[in-house]
Amino acid sequence: MKILLTNDDGIYTDGIYQLYLKLTEFADVTVVAPITEQSAVGHAITISDPLRTEDFYKFGKFFGTGIKGTPADCVKLAVSHIMDETPDLVVSGINYGANLSTNVIYSGTVSAATEGAMLGIKSIAVSLPKAKGADFEPAATVAAFFARKVHAMEDPRSLLLNVNVPLLPYDEIKGWKYSIQGNTTYLDTFAKREDPKGNTYYWMVGEEHKRDTRENSDDKILNDGYVSVTPLMYDMTCHDTYGKLCEQEDGGEFA
Repeated sequence: MKILLTNDDGIYTDGIYQLYLKLTEFADVTVVAPITEQSAVGHAITISDPLRTEDFYKFGKFFGTGIKGTPADCVKLAVSHIMDETPDLVVSGINYGANLSTNVIYSGTVSAATEGAMLGIKSIAVSLPKAKGADFEPAATVAAFFARKVHAMEDPRSLLLNVNVPLLPYDEIKGWKYSIQGNTTYLDTFAKREDPKGNTYYWMVGEEHKRDTRENSDDKILNDGYVSVTPLMYDMTCHDTYGKLCEQEDGGEFA
């Protein structure tokens, strides 16, 4: 199996390295990831600056290619120029911070996997809740399990799974469940501050506002101690609304 491994936290982080160690036990892994942290950049791509590359070494051994760009840039460049063959699978992570509910829209981790799906490659995004001194190894083990599972699936190559792993020792994780993208909402507040020169600046503070407690929501499943696995799609058409609008009137002339 040929895997393209990327993330949004940066090529230097422990999450991507722990995932690399697990995936290389059974796959040929190519690492192409941002040189700097690209959290919450969504599906942004770079069009006004060159995408500069840098070879990155870990413990004296070549580890991967760092890109001065976004997670989506990394997948595009890796598939089109860096890799000799199209990968069988794109794996993005392990993200330091869960990607649930509305956060999926902002996530660079999920967007990298989405880019893979858009290119016709089965893709997985893997995330772990934030906590001081978080151990990425259990999440890496879970990710390796799903890498094998997804590779064996007969679903379309555009399959895209968003995997969130609870912050628990591996033997305490209860299992995994398929989930829907939740609707937990957050009240975005900004702390107003002043720098030493007297200039005003604002620091964004995300506070949970209302948690989705539906039994099949990604948030509820993760908080119950299970791995949440949400199948996503990049088609943003609201098909229900489309159908209802077409029933009323399917276009017409301008009056």
